Amino acid sequence: MRMKGRFFFVLLAVFAVILSGCNWLAGNKESIDPPQSVTYEDDLEGTDGGTSSEETAENTVQTELYLIDKNGYVVPRTFSLPNTQGVAAQALEYLVAGGPISERLPQDFRAVLPPGTEFSVDVRDGIATVDFSKEFSGYAPEDEQRIVQAVTWTLTQFDSIKGVKLRLNGKDLSEMPVDKTPLPDVLTRKSGINLEQPDVVDIANTKPVTLYYIAQTDHDSYYVPVTKRVKGTEKDLAARVVEELIKGPAYDSKLFSLFNPDARLVEEPKIEDGVVTLNFNENILGSYDKKLINENLLNMIVLSLTELDGIEGVSVEVNGDKNLVNEEGKNLTEPVSRPKKVNASGF
Repeated sequence: MRMKGRFFFVLLAVFAVILSGCNWLAGNKESIDPPQSVTYEDDLEGTDGGTSSEETAENTVQTELYLIDKNGYVVPRTFSLPNTQGVAAQALEYLVAGGPISERLPQDFRAVLPPGTEFSVDVRDGIATVDFSKEFSGYAPEDEQRIVQAVTWTLTQFDSIKGVKLRLNGKDLSEMPVDKTPLPDVLTRKSGINLEQPDVVDIANTKPVTLYYIAQTDHDSYYVPVTKRVKGTEKDLAARVVEELIKGPAYDSKLFSLFNPDARLVEEPKIEDGVVTLNFNENILGSYDKKLINENLLNMIVLSLTELDGIEGVSVEVNGDKNLVNEEGKNLTEPVSRPKKVNASGF
């Protein structure tokens, strides 16, 4: 993976020229200025065509739908959906193949639920119980875990839903109907997504973390969440996440990292009031003279670390210097919070 990481770091210089001024998450991003925080508000004008940002904000709700890409990864894509009361049920409706998502699927992506699948959604005490019709069983065995992950992560994006229960024709599912994958009583994001399985899993001395890498196709570039187990305790998970981002995905993966493989933390991360401070060496910089950090690399860091409990923002330093900028010249002295929605459009 180190050789692979070096190869893509070389490409980063080319990407910086090609992608200058582009936003990899959602078109243009406008900074919001809450106290002690820097974040990005998605400017969705043109994302789905024809509506202004003001009209979009009033008539639609930005919703992450977890779809399957051509490499088999479960990937969040953000869509402007009608602003209805039943947003959770609506989100699942857009996961059904042949349903309303059909005309809006990004190239090289497909819906996860079998055609004709119907369902009801009942949300009580933070748990969404989804009761599927018999058509739910019409999926390919290799899609079984992808479906579980896509349904769970799509529904748990909503603040009112912390976990998911699955039913089929009114009966609780203890295992999936096709390939018999066992199901816990309640599905949560703790179960992971796009699981990267090491040769040996030491459950007792490892913790699951979700990292965001980059996928590149002929038509699109986007962030992909990958869950892997790392050695460490709850106290040092932030450092382990950074180490894994630098190391990059598995050698045979279709994903890559934007990190220079020589980038390192020069001290342990510090977490205070929901903000983690990362002090890197100069190899984190895309331009040393300008003290510039590639915005897409920064998003990888922020997306990955804010998956950890208790972290809501990230502050980046280089050898103790906070005077850094992104590619748009915006100052990064304040903590950066998680982008509100992921992959609203190509990079």
